[in-house]
Amino acid sequence: MSESKLPLDGIRVLDLTHARAGPTAVRQLADWGADAIKIEIPVDKDSGQGLGGARHGPDFLNLHRNKRAISLNLKTTEGLEIFMALAKDADIIVENFRMEVKHRLGIDYESVKAINPRIIYGSISGFGQTGPISKRAGVDQIAQGMGGLMSITGLPGQGPVRVGIPIADLTAGMYLAQGILLALIERGQSGMGQWVHTSLLEAQISMLDFQAARWLIDGDVPGQAGNDHPTNIPMGAFKTLDGAVNIAASGGRLWIRFLEVAGAEELAEHPDFETAQLRSANRAQLNKIVGEIMAKRTSQDWIESLSDAGVPCGPINAIDQTFAEPQVQHLGIATPMQHPIKGEVMVVGQPVNLERTPQPEEIRLPTPEAGGNTDEVLADLGYDQAQIDALRSKGVI
Repeated sequence: MSESKLPLDGIRVLDLTHARAGPTAVRQLADWGADAIKIEIPVDKDSGQGLGGARHGPDFLNLHRNKRAISLNLKTTEGLEIFMALAKDADIIVENFRMEVKHRLGIDYESVKAINPRIIYGSISGFGQTGPISKRAGVDQIAQGMGGLMSITGLPGQGPVRVGIPIADLTAGMYLAQGILLALIERGQSGMGQWVHTSLLEAQISMLDFQAARWLIDGDVPGQAGNDHPTNIPMGAFKTLDGAVNIAASGGRLWIRFLEVAGAEELAEHPDFETAQLRSANRAQLNKIVGEIMAKRTSQDWIESLSDAGVPCGPINAIDQTFAEPQVQHLGIATPMQHPIKGEVMVVGQPVNLERTPQPEEIRLPTPEAGGNTDEVLADLGYDQAQIDALRSKGVI
């Protein structure tokens, strides 16, 4: 494997985030080489778990790898001084505090910019930094509902359904990481940092994509389509002799190829299905016919025969089956991490591949223990052991 440096090697990130959206943004930066320092409130050993769930649970381990961790009480004068000392030489800060909280603590963008004009300050909120409901608490499911996603998810007439992952959190984190990288590139031109921010609501609406465009351009309000594609047919999940598969045979030649594999070429001349528009208009009738055809053969038979014909299709896996797929194993997206307590565990790796600067074959740094790197980070700032012990005894760290 190449020993070339990762793209963000030498970039320091201060991670003030909790929950999921902010940590997702930092994970993107940390995985690609940034020195990410996770700053957490000192927690009494008997006070239970902090935000983010059990520290050795799968969620926390997957979300906070490739970071160092320090404990720091930002409500104290000494804690704020330490933070500002770190911020003075940092490249990026990522936070998801409410607006009034970060100003009250004195760690808002303007305060940090005063000592480090090159800082790139990334923020995630529920609904935006300004506006009529900007001060409200926002979490993923609220954004899914307000952002329209729950109205188009689920079976027709079922009522609103949330997506099975925290998609607003995850996409907001990804968008923020993208914005931070853009600001990093721009800083190379201007020499100046800037405030970069997004919200769960903005990210969720952006992810509506063509469904939002249907309304914005045509005035069409999409509804629930279940496993069917909202506009293309036949495309969706169909029961087979022994399970179910997804097929995508909606366009022109793909429709003909599907009929050839299915032995139902006569449907190509059926007056109700001759064009894509007719197939869409007669969706229920066509789905019934296709469903009857699909139910006569096994899932593997359909997958092999349709794939050979160039018709997109695939299994509908449970998560364990997904990671058992030979193609998934070949891609190596399940990445090993050596943890001092848990031993070797597997986490979800990066889906982006750079040919000349490949990802490490395993996670560089295991998910840190609470405050596990406090002493070394403070030592780098010039604190001696006696000073560090004094800070700890005062509850600053």
